[in-house]
Amino acid sequence: MANMKKSVVEGPPVAGAFRERPSEPTTFRMFYERGDFQIMVDHGTRENRIKWRVDIGTSDYQHFLPLFFDGLSETAHPYELLARQGCHDLLDHGGSKILPVIPQLISPIRNALNTRNRQVMCTTLKVLQHLVRSGDKVGEALTRYYRQILPIFNTFRSMRVNLGDGFDYSQQKRENIGDLIEETLQMFERYGGENAFINIKHMVPTYESCVHK
Repeated sequence: MANMKKSVVEGPPVAGAFRERPSEPTTFRMFYERGDFQIMVDHGTRENRIKWRVDIGTSDYQHFLPLFFDGLSETAHPYELLARQGCHDLLDHGGSKILPVIPQLISPIRNALNTRNRQVMCTTLKVLQHLVRSGDKVGEALTRYYRQILPIFNTFRSMRVNLGDGFDYSQQKRENIGDLIEETLQMFERYGGENAFINIKHMVPTYESCVHK
């Protein structure tokens, strides 16, 4: 009987799967406060944006891109704005510099998603969509890391919770987690090469191909 009791396998705990997890102070914040980033908040526009004091294209992507991705876990101003907009700016100007840095981006991506903070998740999903389109072969390079970043997609995929004050606002800002996850999975499939779908399906069993109908 003792052996039979030991053989019982319990299912994974459901309670707490969607609960926010506290995030550690980011390295991004430390570097910014130390003055290592040549960026500042530009208060001269209607929407707060960031201003670079250097040519973005000449930046050391091996050093800076992982740090800005690390900042995606931030929710406080100005760190959240600086990291979010900084990631998009770097991806816009990176070209061939982005692909070699992919392995260093996986840990900060996973950390941001695993905070389970809805704002952080939406921001990170939008950055991931930008990332797969940012350079040649980047989408394909990400396929080997699906096991690390897609489990949280599977957990939250069915969630249809808007972060905005109303339907129109949330649609405009694209802040519906379930929809953003679906969009991101579709982009992963489109840009991930011939093995992308089967690898996505392995991690997100209910995903249906947007390419092979």
